[in-house]
Amino acid sequence: MQKQEKIVSMFDNIAPTYDTANRVMSMGVDKSWRRKACDMAYEFSANDTLDKIVDIACGTGDMMEYWRSRAEVNGIAIGEIVGVDPSVGMVDVARKKYPLFNYHIASATDIPLKDASADILSITYGIRNVVQREDALKEFNRVLKKDGLVVILEFMKNENPSSLGKIMNFYTNKILPKVGGFISKNLEAYEYLPNSIESFSTVKNMQNELVAAGFEMLYTKSFSMDISTLLIAKKL
Repeated sequence: MQKQEKIVSMFDNIAPTYDTANRVMSMGVDKSWRRKACDMAYEFSANDTLDKIVDIACGTGDMMEYWRSRAEVNGIAIGEIVGVDPSVGMVDVARKKYPLFNYHIASATDIPLKDASADILSITYGIRNVVQREDALKEFNRVLKKDGLVVILEFMKNENPSSLGKIMNFYTNKILPKVGGFISKNLEAYEYLPNSIESFSTVKNMQNELVAAGFEMLYTKSFSMDISTLLIAKKL
């Protein structure tokens, strides 16, 4: 639990500069990944009315806004969009940016929502920061309705990178931390990023963990030389 608290404290510290650093480091390409995640989830859901979408590790709220804006494009009505994050600093920024959404300061393993209350639950670039991942996946299952969808976007460990993948690994390990550290004035936080990716799960292991937690895999897609991976699974 001490490790989890340290991660939360780190995100509290970088919250004011988080958005700027992310846009610079990703060169905005994460926007297309997020749009794809929302559009695919809405396609799999096949409902034009959803009661609740929950974004875990919501950070500064950007994924919640993608859920809202892509729902408009897809002609889907959403009753409520809820953000959950243990970092007070991150949620403070999110509330200022997107005051119409609802927020909870809570961990991924203890979500303050009723059983079977959400149609879609997402976690974008946050699951690798959850120390007790198996418990979190079971909690996601609890909160989702039957046939509800869990949507994960994450930087996965690539065991067999291509030549281009090796170049991207160099960029991620050597260049990104310096850029993020310069913008945030917190080099340690952005050195954590490549280290957390390297020590994280492979795509296959993540799929197996979702199945073990009571989900059926529906869709897996890696983007941009396997930098980012989208997984969508359905609660059985």
